[in-house]
Amino acid sequence: MSGAMSTPRIRTGGTLGHRSGAHELNHAATGPTPLYYQVLNFGMIVSSALMIWKGLMVITGSESPIVVVLSGSMEPAFHRGDLLFLTNRVEDPIRVGEIVVFRIEGREIPIVHRVLKIHEKQNGHIKFLTKGDNNAVDDRGLYKQGQHWLEKKDVVGRARGFYQENRSVEDRNYLFLILGL
Repeated sequence: MSGAMSTPRIRTGGTLGHRSGAHELNHAATGPTPLYYQVLNFGMIVSSALMIWKGLMVITGSESPIVVVLSGSMEPAFHRGDLLFLTNRVEDPIRVGEIVVFRIEGREIPIVHRVLKIHEKQNGHIKFLTKGDNNAVDDRGLYKQGQHWLEKKDVVGRARGFYQENRSVEDRNYLFLILGL
């Protein structure tokens, strides 16, 4: 040989029952991921989602910063499946016409309705009455027995933005933001 480099040879053969080195390398690169890596990866995804959710809770002041509209009681403003983005800052006063998400004692699922009336006492304590835009009557029939008004403690959040699916052919999907989140 006169100084020329020789190309390395890869062994492709072998005895029966013996894998070649090249086959083992290929199998290691594409083989199944060990179970502990899959469990670790899943755990990281779940913990990341929880951290994002908790971060949103802190930023918005709401125990549930994003909710899905589950009924048609707020049509035409909101339809089933629409997403609402909520805040619940204590210092913001509740106003007539505002859309609130509230929880009623004894009911698991919060309700999305509009503030219809406000009752303010002389000491500054506020109570309010709600109604779904598509409902004929106010929500007193939904409240727990003997309750005629809601209080701030019942509020999960107030709608500050929403996302709606297409409502007509001309529309595209948009993220609509109502006054700053």
